[in-house]
Amino acid sequence: MTHPVSAALTASPAPPLTHGSSRTALTLGALGVVFGDIGTSPLYALQATLDPRYHLGTTITDLYGIVSLIFWAFVFVVTVKYVFIVMRCDNKGEGGSLALYALIHRELGARAPQRLLVVGALFATALFFADAMLTPAISVISAVEGLGVVSSAFKPWIVWIALAILIGLFAIQSRGTDKVGRLFGPVMLVYFAVIAAMGIAHILQTPEVLGALNPIWMVRFFAAHPLFSFLSLGAIVYAITGTEALYADMGHFGRIPITIAWLSICVPALMLNYMGQAAMLLKHPEFVDNPFFHMVPPHLTIPLLVIATLATIIASQAVISGAFSVTQQAVQLGFVPRLRILHTSSEARGQIYVPVVNWALAIMVAALVIGFQASSAMLPAYGLAVVATMLITTLMQYVVVFRIWRTPVWRGVVGFVTFITIDAILLASGFAKLFEGAWFPILVGLVIFTLLTTWSTGRRLMRESMLEDSLPLAVFIQSAAASIHRVRGTAVFLSASPEALPAALLHNLKHNQVLHERVVLLTVQVDDVPQVDPARRAAFHAEGHGFFRVVLHYGFMEDVDIPRDLAAAAAQTDLVFEPLHTSYFLSRQKLIASCEVPGMALWRERLFAWMLKASESAMDFFKLPTNRVVELGSQLRI
Repeated sequence: MTHPVSAALTASPAPPLTHGSSRTALTLGALGVVFGDIGTSPLYALQATLDPRYHLGTTITDLYGIVSLIFWAFVFVVTVKYVFIVMRCDNKGEGGSLALYALIHRELGARAPQRLLVVGALFATALFFADAMLTPAISVISAVEGLGVVSSAFKPWIVWIALAILIGLFAIQSRGTDKVGRLFGPVMLVYFAVIAAMGIAHILQTPEVLGALNPIWMVRFFAAHPLFSFLSLGAIVYAITGTEALYADMGHFGRIPITIAWLSICVPALMLNYMGQAAMLLKHPEFVDNPFFHMVPPHLTIPLLVIATLATIIASQAVISGAFSVTQQAVQLGFVPRLRILHTSSEARGQIYVPVVNWALAIMVAALVIGFQASSAMLPAYGLAVVATMLITTLMQYVVVFRIWRTPVWRGVVGFVTFITIDAILLASGFAKLFEGAWFPILVGLVIFTLLTTWSTGRRLMRESMLEDSLPLAVFIQSAAASIHRVRGTAVFLSASPEALPAALLHNLKHNQVLHERVVLLTVQVDDVPQVDPARRAAFHAEGHGFFRVVLHYGFMEDVDIPRDLAAAAAQTDLVFEPLHTSYFLSRQKLIASCEVPGMALWRERLFAWMLKASESAMDFFKLPTNRVVELGSQLRI
């Protein structure tokens, strides 16, 4: 259930493994982080396709057809499309929708389909957050529903037990997941071994079920009941949820370890379990209400319940951590306001906690569990977001294939048509459940998309307005710098543009009528790469008369620390940087929404003004010393 855009930028809950880590360790780490979501799909995927709404039965044609569809979805969608093609579209080793957007933007510049590219990347990001709400709710409650197999007396308590687990999961996020994350790989390895063994036990009783891998069963399945087979495709998608995590977490583990984990462990274990469920249902159709937990004898149901619950908690943890990481990268790329981001580990990069995102997700997840009451009721809301994200990834991926790799059309068009057709069919099937719950991710996605685009557009309009009122630096130095009283020390003025004169400088000059002997005009610029080479961190230029222009470059996966990096840059230049004699001047704009100035709709300007007011202080975000900061306010219309 993890979304790519997910994750472009997804920081795994496990501590990042260094380049010196063995391939085995990387593969085990990927198993715990990348495949937690798709690994838990047997808890509900086959059960969902046999929902009474699809009018399918436990006949050989239907069961073999469903298993065949799942297997060939693994082959074409997961293995061929993602493992062999999409994962090659990396941005210096990083994957995901935002990383893919940054890659295309960097390589093509003005030649890129800018509007479509931004819309696609941001809508995929918005759908990821909708996914991040649904994944923990569906995963955990589907595992806890195993208690209903143990005894019907547990059924009234299932929702509240699931709710308690989820609230506890969100409550511990601020403590970090470094130590717990080390257990994710081994736990998931045990889980995959268990579900494979469960499947083998039933396949040995009905070995002919292995024939379900033959694609002829898909043909017979659709021939038997075309309409209901088509509608059931929306449930088949549940078996491949989490596929985008392969791409999103690629930078954390590498393409080869993820590929090894998928082909050698995940696919065999998953298919053995799905075939085992089908074999069991052929003999015991009465178990159709919850085939996964009926695969073991009653005395093993509780141990299976414990293992499955741990696996779903891991899947939920991965998507929550992914939400934190995607938020951080969206902030860096300018699509989300500055938010409070806390680091929970001094050793592991990417171990972060975003309080506002954590508790917003907690509230929405709790509302979903209480509102829908069962995993089967939530599932229709789930598949549509997954397939929509896959379609966006396919379209963005082929911009890379045709425009950056310059693959001949005759070579790429077959794959493009095949994958677009598959995604479109699955999307059409998902839309059939629009009024059964599929409206939820669309609604959430549109709300978040509106917020993202409003912030991005508002920032652009604000910068343009500030540039119009700004003086060129050379003109200012010639006309004012030599005649104004200078005081000791260094003043650092933050500027949104490296060409503009900061508004804070003009306001300081207007009110205090002095300039420091050293004036640094500092711009923080986030590049379209995950990390910037430390040697390229700072661009320094002396403008004369004690004025210096400095641009600090960061990647979209890096934290900004102005005092640290400015000190390092000054050590290599003529700039005298003394932290105890340096003041930082910030501009704080109060935005006035107005219809008089062409820009956004009035309601969006008011929304942007609210987001601007609610954003994290620049002082905290840039790690500036609190006792050395001066904020100067001004009003601005856009």
